[in-house]
Amino acid sequence: MQLYNTLSAEERARLIDEAGKERLTLSFYAYAKIEDPKKFRDDLFIAWNALDALGRIYVAHEGINAQMSVPADHFEAFRETLEAYDFMRGIRLNVAVEQDNHSFLKLTIKVRNKIVADGLNDETFDVTNKGIHLKAKEFNDLLEDPNTIVVDFRNHYESEVGHFEGAITPDVENFRESLPVINEQLQDFKEDKNLLMYCTGGIRCEKASAYFKHQGFKNVFQLEGGIIEYTRQIKEEGIQSKFIGKNFVFDHRLGERITDDIIAQCHQCGKPCDNHTNCANDACHLLFIQCDECKEAMENCCSTECQETIHLPWEEQVKLRKGLQVGNKVFRKGKSEALKFKKSGDLPDKPLAKATKPETKDIRQKIKVKRTLIGKAEHYYSKSKIAQFLIENNGLSVGDKVLISGPTTGDQELTITQIFVNGSFSDVAKIGDQITFELPFRVRLSDKLYKISE
Repeated sequence: MQLYNTLSAEERARLIDEAGKERLTLSFYAYAKIEDPKKFRDDLFIAWNALDALGRIYVAHEGINAQMSVPADHFEAFRETLEAYDFMRGIRLNVAVEQDNHSFLKLTIKVRNKIVADGLNDETFDVTNKGIHLKAKEFNDLLEDPNTIVVDFRNHYESEVGHFEGAITPDVENFRESLPVINEQLQDFKEDKNLLMYCTGGIRCEKASAYFKHQGFKNVFQLEGGIIEYTRQIKEEGIQSKFIGKNFVFDHRLGERITDDIIAQCHQCGKPCDNHTNCANDACHLLFIQCDECKEAMENCCSTECQETIHLPWEEQVKLRKGLQVGNKVFRKGKSEALKFKKSGDLPDKPLAKATKPETKDIRQKIKVKRTLIGKAEHYYSKSKIAQFLIENNGLSVGDKVLISGPTTGDQELTITQIFVNGSFSDVAKIGDQITFELPFRVRLSDKLYKISE
């Protein structure tokens, strides 16, 4: 029986596009005693694979932590798969503020020692003695209390683009690092201060609140459902947002806008910007903030060294990254000497700019232009950056303005200056023709070719 993915991300993206159905991005977690995490994992995979549910899920003896993408028309059936387990009946599902059908392109369920890597020995304290859960309005009210200290339990690259006003934002790369740092920083406030904590969806605070109560903090509170649930409540109830900027999320979107305040800068030029990206050099893949102008000038790279690397023959690029463990660095890296305007630790509350509506175009947003689908990518040549498309609708001529769009490629515009049609140069391509042309970037098999009309 199939208990693993058989499709690549590109193939899955193409199937999602062809299906034309809306999907919901959501997250949830539950602490519970699971006797056999491996069997639990396999049972979930079988049930969710049948529903075309995708995502990144961790299971352990202590529970489950999931971020997922589910077809909207399968939502109730998906909920029923959760209700089959006593500890997940009535579980809160944090539905994303902004939806993207490509937020997850694989179903990955892993058995781990813990559902969140906290570095704690759970046997040394009562993990069920948690802090008081607060809803959005209660959280806002406690923020106004001068006797309150609010702490962000996320990582530096998350808090840099958005955080609550006046929050302590530790300069850490993971949750494990934050616990001793915060404990030491707040030693003098255990007895008389309100310790107010928050994270993305609430799971980090579940364990952290119990840990800090064990450390002697008397008044411990946590934001119920994290920033995601807070955002839902303030929008539904018309409550003022005390969170400013973007909420970083761990999927293809890399962020949900909560307010139109931009509090971060492009790490390369310093321009107000809060759009995260990953370096185009596969041997680097650094997570950093990059504006549209730098994205174009640097070809989506974090440094001139990486920009030079992506122009090397493909075989040489493969040699350079041989032996490097780059896959897990997508969200863990975020600092480099090449990033002159990176900020972390003590972050400002004052906005640098306001996001336009719709937001400034970036690699993950659809370009709102009149466009006609004319073909799909069939192959690509990474060495020479020449794309191959099959013309399925209308035609294409030299001088036409086109848009290449895909979940990884994003939206890229260019003007056709030369076409290789069915093996020879031509000024015109018609339905059924196989064409190739040069590109300044790499395409994927899920990419589509559109003709843009004024």
